[in-house]
Amino acid sequence: MSEDLYADIRLAQQGDRQRAGRLVEENAGLIWSVVRRFTGRGVDAEDLYQLGCVGLLKAIDGFDERFGTRFSTYAVPKISGEIRRFLRDDGAVKVSRGVKEQAAQIRAARGALEQRNGREPTLSELARETGLEVEEIVLAQTVTGPTESLQRESGEDGFSLELVLGDYCAEERMLESVSLRAAIERLPERERQVIALRYFHGMTQQSCARVLHVSQVQISRLERRAIEKLREHLAEE
Repeated sequence: MSEDLYADIRLAQQGDRQRAGRLVEENAGLIWSVVRRFTGRGVDAEDLYQLGCVGLLKAIDGFDERFGTRFSTYAVPKISGEIRRFLRDDGAVKVSRGVKEQAAQIRAARGALEQRNGREPTLSELARETGLEVEEIVLAQTVTGPTESLQRESGEDGFSLELVLGDYCAEERMLESVSLRAAIERLPERERQVIALRYFHGMTQQSCARVLHVSQVQISRLERRAIEKLREHLAEE
């Protein structure tokens, strides 16, 4: 490994965010090589790449050149581990077994109706086929679907999580997105669930309240508290 790379890693470990961003950019090929192993699992490749960036940043923080290990050798398990953990945990939202069973029932009914009618079934047709309420179908499909990007606009007010937290200039957007994901991981589970439902799945506060079995007022408080913590975490970077 070149002395320049050693120097860049040392500076990044000392808090040089620009140097850390450059290391992420220079190792984009390595990250994508790991991401390609996990594609086709219902998660957008760009989201997997951002998770890989988190893993690379963790590798930068933990790397010790004194052990004589190549940085790429050390980084690959960190990158893949970050992605594996995300996939293992079904993303940021823990979905109950009952909702997962409903989602499986809906998928089976959708396939049967498509084969029978030769077209995409309507919600009312799915409701008749499954015996579920239309609202139950929408919620099951929403919370078990793949998460979307940090730029995804919420269904209620049209703001993305990045816009709520602050508008980042173009050259810093990639690194800030990585930092934001890392900050989300530091939130308590219930606040992380609210953020995921509101900004990754685009749900209204009322819909979040139904999914998490709390009041809309509680969702509002949890969301406001989570946003404040995210701002604090990002300010520490």
